Amino acid sequence: MGDTISRMALPIGHLTRTRLAQDIERLLEMARQRQTEGFVVGVPYTDPDPASPRRIGPQTRQALGFIRELKKRTTLPVYEVDESFTSAQAETLLQEAGRQPSRQRAEVDAAAAALILQRFLDQD
Repeated sequence: MGDTISRMALPIGHLTRTRLAQDIERLLEMARQRQTEGFVVGVPYTDPDPASPRRIGPQTRQALGFIRELKKRTTLPVYEVDESFTSAQAETLLQEAGRQPSRQRAEVDAAAAALILQRFLDQD
């Protein structure tokens, strides 16, 4: 969850994946409850080097498919952000906080999502 005024992103939890349609419906319900203004989705490009052309692998295709389906179901804006290295950064942050990321996968995912959103908020 992020705030465009303070430009801060905070993890609020995670969703356990089920089926695409159900996942999107749960996401849209959460957005309604929180009066969300838009969505930021991390895209895992296979080559994070900014000088290289971005290559699309299986996970990238899956993320882009999710974005297409989300855009079909909402009028809110949906933004894409390169999510390169956010999981590694999240693990480091959790370790520094005395947590064990290897046992807290959901916590790592929530922290990585906050980092992705922070990248979006920091753009300008």
